[in-house]
Amino acid sequence: MIAKISSTENLGGALGYNFKKVEKGEASILLAQGLFQNREGTYTMAEVFADMQALIPEKCRTKKMVFHCSLNPHPDEKLSNETLMQIAREYMEALGYGKQPYIVFKHNDITREHIHIVSLRVDGEGRKINDKFEKRRSKQISDILERKFGLIPSLKGADKAGGET
Repeated sequence: MIAKISSTENLGGALGYNFKKVEKGEASILLAQGLFQNREGTYTMAEVFADMQALIPEKCRTKKMVFHCSLNPHPDEKLSNETLMQIAREYMEALGYGKQPYIVFKHNDITREHIHIVSLRVDGEGRKINDKFEKRRSKQISDILERKFGLIPSLKGADKAGGET
């Protein structure tokens, strides 16, 4: 499984990218942690944006406070939604974002089904979530999850050429 992590200050951009895919039928929302769900039991871009924005303190010194990553299983693997949700939960917990609000999208716009996770890099006090050696830790976590779930291992060095969107 290949993980691609990015950080940005543009919460609307990260959410908008994924919600546009949902609107086009190229993605679906699998899971949300710590976010308001409306009466219809759905999540809208405006509501998720407002929820996350409200959790960012006004005097936050962290510039790139948005965490956006994609987790990409091998193209030959077709994982159930339940398995993808469990992988997302365990990945976020192990990386240190388990208590953060986050939303998980399953993309099916290319042959490789994959998930995107959008979260915050700061807690409610404005403190930055520890991101030291984040990419290295992410790779170690991905390797552990591959073994735990019996996934096809990613090739060494394939992190650069993931083929995901």
